[in-house]
Amino acid sequence: MAQMAPWAAVTVKRIGLSDLSIPNFHPVVLAGGRGTRFWPLSRKRRAKQLLPLNSPKSMIQETVERLEPFASSQRIWIITNDDLRTPILQQLPGLVANQVLAEPVGRNTAPAIGLAAFMLERIDPKAVIGMFPSDHVILDESSFRASVQSAAAIAAAGANIVVMGIRPTRPETGYGYIESGASSQRDALNVVRFTEKPGLDLARKFVGAGNYFWNSGMFVWGARTLADALREHLPNTAPILEQIASSYGSANFEATLAALYPRCENISIDYAVLEPRSRKGEGKSGIFCLPAGFGWNDLGSWTALFEHCKAKQPMLDNAIPAERQFVLDASGNFVHSNKFVAVVGVNNLVVVETEDALLITTLERAQDVGKVVAYLDGQNLTDLI
Repeated sequence: MAQMAPWAAVTVKRIGLSDLSIPNFHPVVLAGGRGTRFWPLSRKRRAKQLLPLNSPKSMIQETVERLEPFASSQRIWIITNDDLRTPILQQLPGLVANQVLAEPVGRNTAPAIGLAAFMLERIDPKAVIGMFPSDHVILDESSFRASVQSAAAIAAAGANIVVMGIRPTRPETGYGYIESGASSQRDALNVVRFTEKPGLDLARKFVGAGNYFWNSGMFVWGARTLADALREHLPNTAPILEQIASSYGSANFEATLAALYPRCENISIDYAVLEPRSRKGEGKSGIFCLPAGFGWNDLGSWTALFEHCKAKQPMLDNAIPAERQFVLDASGNFVHSNKFVAVVGVNNLVVVETEDALLITTLERAQDVGKVVAYLDGQNLTDLI
C-alpha cells in the first residue's frame, strides 16, 4: 500500500505565466563544465553553455530565461569557473555579479551546490533551492513550469529531496538511473535507489522494468535540507563549505574561497548525498522522483544535437546550418561551417569547422570527441582548448 507523503496536503496552484513567482525559491545554475564533446566549437573560455546550439540564444541564456518566472534576478545564482565568469556576466548582464561565483578549482557538483546551500541557509533560512544544469534543452516549457512548482511545494513541506526523472526511451549508458517505488501524492514516486551510468545489459534491464527513470540532474530541496544532508554524508567537506559561506559578503570572501575550496572532496552530489541517503530505504529517505514529460535533452554530444534537430524537423535529412549549401545523395550528416558546404555521397558524418580546427567523425563515434581534448591537454596545446 502506498504511503501518504508528508507533503500530501500541499496544494499547488496553477497560475498564469505572469504570476509564477515561488516564495523563497532560489534557482542555482551549475555552469562550470567545459563541454569537451562539443570541441572544436566548445573551448575553455567559450564552453558549450555559452553557445547558441538550440536557438539564437546561448544555452545558459535559455536556462536563466526559463527560470525567471519563478524568481527575480536577485535570487538567481550561477556556479561556474574563472574562465567562464566574465563571459557569463556579459551574456547575462541582469544578474547580480556577486551571485555569479567562480570555483577556484573544479570539485564536481557536491561542493558546488553545497556551497550555495550553506550560503542560502544563512541568507534565507526558508530558502528552497532548484539545482539546474546550464546546458539542457526543454521543449515544453509549460510542463516544465508545472513540474518546478510541484517540486518546490514538495521540498518546502519538509526535509524532502525531489529529483526530476525522465522516462527512458533507450538503454542509455551515459545517464544515471532512478529506481522508483510506490506512488505518492501529486504524481511523485518514492525513490528506491540511484544507479550511476550502468553497463548496456543493466541499462536494457532498467528500461524493460518500467519503473526506472533517467536522472535529469535537476533537483529541488530546501537549503537547510541539503546542508544537513552534507553534514551527515560528507562530514569532512561540509565544515569547509560552512566556513567559506560564513565569509560571503565580506572583503575576505574571495581569499577564503581560494584558500579553502580546493580542500573539498571531488565528488558528485549523486555519490555524496543521494546514493547514501537512498539506502535508508523507500519511504524513509525523503527522496522523491517527479516524472517529467517536458521534452528534455541534455545535448551531450554532436550526435545528440543532430537527433535534437531531427526531432524538431522530422523530415530533415541533414543538419547543415550554413546559409549556402549543396547536398547530393547524402543523409544523416551534421556539418557546421561558415563556408559554402557541399555534401556528396556520404552518410552519418559529423564535420565541424572553426577558424583553427577541423573535426571529422561519425555520429556513432561522436561520444569520443572528448578524447581529442584530453590529447590536446596532454600535449599542452592550449591555443586549441
